[in-house]
Amino acid sequence: MLTELRIENLGIVENLELVFSDGVIALTGETGAGKTMLVEAINLLIGGRADATVVRHGTQEARVEGRFVVGDNETILCRVIPLDGRSRAYVNGRLATVAQLSELGQELLDMHGQHAHQSLLGAAAQREALDHFAQIDLSGLRAARARVTEVDASLALLGGDERARAREIDLLRFQVDEISAASISDPQEDESLAKEQDVLSDAVNYRDSLWSAHGVMSDEDGVSDSLGKAIAFLGNREAFSEIITRMKIIQSDLDDVSGELRDTAEGIEDNPKRLDDVRNRRQLLLDLRRKYGETLSDVMQYGAESSVRLEELEGYEARALALDADRKQAVSELRIQEQRVGDARRKAAPLLAKAVQQRLRKLAMPHAVLDVHVANDSGDVSRDAAGDGVVFLLAANPGTEALPLTKVASGGELARTMLALRLVLTEGPHSLVFDEVDAGIGGEAAVAVAQALSDLGKRHQVLVVTHLAQVAAVATSHIQVSKQVKDRQTFAQAQPLDADARISEIARMLSGGVAETAALEHAKQLLAATTSEVAAKRSRR
Repeated sequence: MLTELRIENLGIVENLELVFSDGVIALTGETGAGKTMLVEAINLLIGGRADATVVRHGTQEARVEGRFVVGDNETILCRVIPLDGRSRAYVNGRLATVAQLSELGQELLDMHGQHAHQSLLGAAAQREALDHFAQIDLSGLRAARARVTEVDASLALLGGDERARAREIDLLRFQVDEISAASISDPQEDESLAKEQDVLSDAVNYRDSLWSAHGVMSDEDGVSDSLGKAIAFLGNREAFSEIITRMKIIQSDLDDVSGELRDTAEGIEDNPKRLDDVRNRRQLLLDLRRKYGETLSDVMQYGAESSVRLEELEGYEARALALDADRKQAVSELRIQEQRVGDARRKAAPLLAKAVQQRLRKLAMPHAVLDVHVANDSGDVSRDAAGDGVVFLLAANPGTEALPLTKVASGGELARTMLALRLVLTEGPHSLVFDEVDAGIGGEAAVAVAQALSDLGKRHQVLVVTHLAQVAAVATSHIQVSKQVKDRQTFAQAQPLDADARISEIARMLSGGVAETAALEHAKQLLAATTSEVAAKRSRR
């Protein structure tokens, strides 16, 4: 729910902080006191359109912050509207787009009234509302649609154009044969060949160098012989035992190295044919890398992938027949699931419309007609067998055409329709804001609206901007919005009301300042009656 709201320099609001509870929260005050600014602030938080004209005169920017708590999760949304330039959005202190703010806002809060941020106005939300009302199982339909999409994707990968497929087969066959003929088994082969080529291209010099090095180490008076004489000079004296041991180890290592030099020299031959073979092989590998990859590993991988693709294309007919059979089966299952879901939606639509209509009868809309239209496949170009096209239509008055909710002109009528829908449906964001829900009503209708909001407040946090004392009386908390003028500037303020202040505010709403004594008594009776009714309902439960 929305637990805190902070507003700075928005319209006539200079600085305002509010803490909200759960249940029904009444926002009341004289016309023009600033209640609209509170609603506007909340609307900005959930991605509503920002206009620089809302920035308080004499300041550079307006700022709105809201803290939402759902279970153990806390989310802080922020919107900054500068006098010049585009607005900025923040989620939990990090920069975000207005679209992200709107997406989050739809999960956290819903507006009902003159603002266009109401989730139930969206086509998808209306379809979901019908599905939820009728408890329609969509898992089979989703699985069937996913299967058709999967098979279609596999068919597309096969390649549908015969000429294009033939060209791709020819190219792949050439590439696979070329890579296969090279018989590459070692991704490091080129490095090994480079070393061998270096030796073969200068075999005589390499061999002479090796024999010369071997002679220096092994000939008479060579390094090994000289080291042996040095060891002999030291004799077997105990004092030199450690040094003698180290010298003997070095002599042994020198003899090993000398043997390796000899063996390497004996293995080097002047072999022009082998040199030519190595050069040709390296050129072949270079050509393959130029075509198929940066390294020999890339070439080997390309060859493997191309071989798989070639096998698929060459087995196209068999694979295509199998996929066609799979698709027919998948489409058949899809048609069954679409018909099942479509029938369930069309059966449930009038039941939902009737349930909402019954609520509207009690909300000062006695002649309102709500229609839940579900598309069908009889003659429709779209052949919407599943009935995905769900639209809520409203004719608020006799003789008027039923129009989609998005085209309902009256903010009050739309808000009451949304209230009726919310009472029938149990899902939706936890926090709901109703503005103008009581426009143009009084008497029994006002009591009915108040009772409806009270019922809704048992499942949701409901913030309601109201001019009706009956609505304010059912609230679990009450906030009064007022304004004052200082130094020729207007300032709005809002404060929670205690029990006594609440009686005074409801009295004002009842009398408009006339017959105050009678109004105060009436306000006490109204609050007492509401309290008694709530207590009675609790005892019955």
